[in-house]
Amino acid sequence: MHGVAGNLAGGTHHAYRDRGEAYCLFNDLAVAIALLRTEGAVRRPFVLDLDVHQGNGTAAIFAGDPDVFTYSLHARHNYPLRKDTSTLDVELEDGAGDEQVLAAIDATVPAALDRHAPDLVLYQSGVDALHTDRLGRLRMTHEGLAERERRVFAWLESRRVPVVITMGGGYGRPIATSVEASAQVWREARASLARRQAAALPGR
Repeated sequence: MHGVAGNLAGGTHHAYRDRGEAYCLFNDLAVAIALLRTEGAVRRPFVLDLDVHQGNGTAAIFAGDPDVFTYSLHARHNYPLRKDTSTLDVELEDGAGDEQVLAAIDATVPAALDRHAPDLVLYQSGVDALHTDRLGRLRMTHEGLAERERRVFAWLESRRVPVVITMGGGYGRPIATSVEASAQVWREARASLARRQAAALPGR
């Protein structure tokens, strides 16, 4: 095991303990954390949610639980109208592009990781911040999203934290734009895995 895994679907972060919401019937992030904690596999999980919509269900489920850090970077005026409180919410104005998004994660993600010292990160890598997305309201480019992935994976590699990737949203017009952005997540994940494997070789 070299610390990178993922789900081509997943990331149903709007569902609560007692109900589904939006396109989410149950919160797979919360279920995974509950199972891993029951098995003793993780103690301090960290949900890194960069989907353009707040992970309201995840925030609510783990509210008051100091061992689970819920981070959500999202569009302030996008769904849901009434937001729950994550451990850390970072809100962006409509129309924010690559520069603003990358500056926001630079200013908050490394410090949050260091503050919590997680033993697992669940990375909700939604691509609905793309400028072609009909539900996103942000203006990121493919190049900006690729850079977002590179920075996130580099931060986790440097801290030797394993990561599980879920895809979350992507509603591009045409949909091929979201497909390409999602594929780029996995290209960067594969590159990260290769670097982790190389670092684990004897003599490194």
